[in-house]
Amino acid sequence: MSILAAFLHIAIIIGGPEWYRFFGAGERMATLAGQGSLIPTVSTLGIFTVLFIWAIYAFSGAGLIKKLPFMKPALLIISAIYLIRGLALFPVWIVKPEFISSLHIWSSLVCLVIGFSYAMGTRRIWPDSSAK
Repeated sequence: MSILAAFLHIAIIIGGPEWYRFFGAGERMATLAGQGSLIPTVSTLGIFTVLFIWAIYAFSGAGLIKKLPFMKPALLIISAIYLIRGLALFPVWIVKPEFISSLHIWSSLVCLVIGFSYAMGTRRIWPDSSAK
């Protein structure tokens, strides 16, 4: 799921201002992209890089590639970030409900699903404390 999100960010760069708007980057980023500024591209490539690294850690945790350093704590942190991002919708909804769009709702749900997936996968590779 992280790899799909990572490559979606590449598609947003290619798609240009309309894609920045559609995916909720904001009017400022869309305008900058339309003006040829490097700021949206560099920012979006940064997000791509983080998501791509997170995907590599997921593949490592699943045993599809070699074990990476700090794999368990990294997966725990990645899980937490996705879950916090997904859950962040609720306080915002309470404080500023007019700020919430359908994009915010869907992206939060996606982050919750990904976060729970990472958490379940991380739990599977964590040593069982009852086995000691």
